[in-house]
Amino acid sequence: MPRIELSTTVQAVPEAVFDASLDVGTHTESMGTSAERAVGGVTTGRLGVGDVVTWEARHFGLPWRMTVRITDYRRPDGFTDEQIHGPFRHWRHEHRFTPDPANPSTTVMRDVIDFAAPMGLVGRLVAGLVLRPYLRGLITRRNAYLALTLGATPPPRV
Repeated sequence: MPRIELSTTVQAVPEAVFDASLDVGTHTESMGTSAERAVGGVTTGRLGVGDVVTWEARHFGLPWRMTVRITDYRRPDGFTDEQIHGPFRHWRHEHRFTPDPANPSTTVMRDVIDFAAPMGLVGRLVAGLVLRPYLRGLITRRNAYLALTLGATPPPRV
């Protein structure tokens, strides 16, 4: 099963990064290249444990629809979303947020995505050769958007 692991440093406290990562509007803005939008379940505001959202987007010039549930929620340490309906045979995306020990107002955001495509051997080939690099680029762009927008805002006072 293909796995994607990414680490991104964000100049914001873990609580801010956690909250922004679960905000439907922020997610939509960060995925502008694929015209992703929430069309079912929770379509505005911040997602919480057990919430379901259906995303619609265009990838490879084709319409895609995926419904995910927030299955793990531990603010500000992390959350997990898992596909309950959509194009993948399996999709599980762990989001983890750790304060940088050298700078507590900086967060290391870590993504671990395990996924599998349908269609047996052909699906495994497509997942490894096409989907994995495409998804890695998509999540990298999303994380860069979060780092840019959150880094432009001073951390909240505690």
